[in-house]
Amino acid sequence: MLWIKALHIVFVASWFAGLFYLPRIFVNLAMVPAGSVAEHARLLLMARKLYRFMTLLAIPALALGLWLWVGYRIGMGPGNGWMHAKLLIVVLLLGYHHWCGRLLRDFEAGRPARGHVWFRWFNEAPVLMLLAAVILVVVKPF
Repeated sequence: MLWIKALHIVFVASWFAGLFYLPRIFVNLAMVPAGSVAEHARLLLMARKLYRFMTLLAIPALALGLWLWVGYRIGMGPGNGWMHAKLLIVVLLLGYHHWCGRLLRDFEAGRPARGHVWFRWFNEAPVLMLLAAVILVVVKPF
């Protein structure tokens, strides 16, 4: 079980690295001056590759977490309300990941919906979700 737990942590941390960095690329994309075609193309290429890579990292993170939950029954049974809250955070993270993909497609289509300040705030969401998930797993407040 400890190997599964260790790998889960590594893949979650790696996935989060992408969730932290991709919106920073969006900030830079939103700030590219009109006419800077090369810079825009370079940032889009970086964003595309990162999104693809972080999606590949999310799959084993989720699979290993499911293995811990169902296979080893971590968080099962009475007195494990923390796991329900953590699963809600996982669902929110999947939604955030998907939203990043939609925003990337908007940038690729040349229609960024927001400015760089909005993307700076958007970038803070995974930090808050990571904080909440770690507290739930370590402290198990309910």
